[in-house]
Amino acid sequence: MKALHRIFCLAVLGGVLFCSLHSARAQQQSPPPIATNDESGFVPIFDGKTLDGWDGDPKYWRVENGCLVGEITPATIIQRNTFIIWRGGTPKDFELKVEYRISAQGNSGVNYRSVQLTDAKWSLAGYQADIDGPERNKPPLRHTGQNYEERVRTFLARRGEMVHIDDTAKPKVIGSLGDSEALKAFINNDGWNELHIIIRGNNLTHILNGHVMSVVIDDDTKNRRFDGLIGVQVHVGPPMKIEYRNFRLKTITSSGN
Repeated sequence: MKALHRIFCLAVLGGVLFCSLHSARAQQQSPPPIATNDESGFVPIFDGKTLDGWDGDPKYWRVENGCLVGEITPATIIQRNTFIIWRGGTPKDFELKVEYRISAQGNSGVNYRSVQLTDAKWSLAGYQADIDGPERNKPPLRHTGQNYEERVRTFLARRGEMVHIDDTAKPKVIGSLGDSEALKAFINNDGWNELHIIIRGNNLTHILNGHVMSVVIDDDTKNRRFDGLIGVQVHVGPPMKIEYRNFRLKTITSSGN
């Protein structure tokens, strides 16, 4: 009888725990943050003082107050997106962390696994962790966190989407990471944000302020890339300013691809 009583109590306790967890999940308004404070293996790729190791048009890029600054003024409006490119390698599998602050009308992004184009200097094509300012688009902050492929397949995964791409080159949403508007609430409009990009094989994950914003599984054998350049962008449009600081890169050795 004691054994039966113990089994009964354990069953009841398990049911209570299950109901509690289910209730908590049902009430949850947004995805929980993930741990992003592990800095093991990360090395800085920007010294905060010079543009050593970086290559871009000095008309648009400078170092100021420890930041890599990209700025377009009324006198320097551009007709094509331009990048400053990190010349320290072409990472394959890696993690990249960087903090950014963007003006209200700003539009930028962090490119990776990209190629430099030959028809315009400092021009890249490839995956991009997209960033826009709170007054740049309608609706506001429409693009921040998404995966956009510059000059190739364009929109791969919008914020809140987990996407699979096959050889048709057409992204297919296979899961949700949360509502786009709910995820937008984690973006700091007036100050610094930390972007964390995790790249493993054909899995591309964008995290902002500890929250997963988009995931792409790229099985498009014609268009996907497994290595390439890193760069950051100033975008065509109105005057804007983007500041980046604390670039840290962690390269991963893998046996795949």
